[in-house]
Amino acid sequence: MALDKIRERLSAHIRDKGMRQTKQRETILDAFLSSGRHITATELHESIARQHPEIGFATVQRNLNIFCESGIAEEIKIGRQKTRYEQKIGHEHHDHLICLKCGSFIEVQDPKIEKLQDRLAEANDFRPLRHKLEIYGLCSKCH
Repeated sequence: MALDKIRERLSAHIRDKGMRQTKQRETILDAFLSSGRHITATELHESIARQHPEIGFATVQRNLNIFCESGIAEEIKIGRQKTRYEQKIGHEHHDHLICLKCGSFIEVQDPKIEKLQDRLAEANDFRPLRHKLEIYGLCSKCH
């Protein structure tokens, strides 16, 4: 199950860094995983603060950074918009169509694009370790 894998990876990362596993970190992780979307630190904090007002924004931001360091989350930065975070483990690789007007994200996946990227790397004697494709434009609501 992906949830067990996520918790194991985070626990190992925390242990390796000499940090403690805390109830607050578990609460933040659960809220992040259950959000099911690309979420900002502010949005995540607001959703947590309703039931856990003792968890401050700085704690949420610090833990999102830890989640990224451990490989369970990924930052998505678009221009001057706030950084968003998405879950990495348990989600298939995908690319993004990003609306420059409203900021919406559309997740897309196309095997032909993946194969083309592999061929480009091979043709240039390049070994890719990771990649991301972001296409910027206007969504159907904004054009």
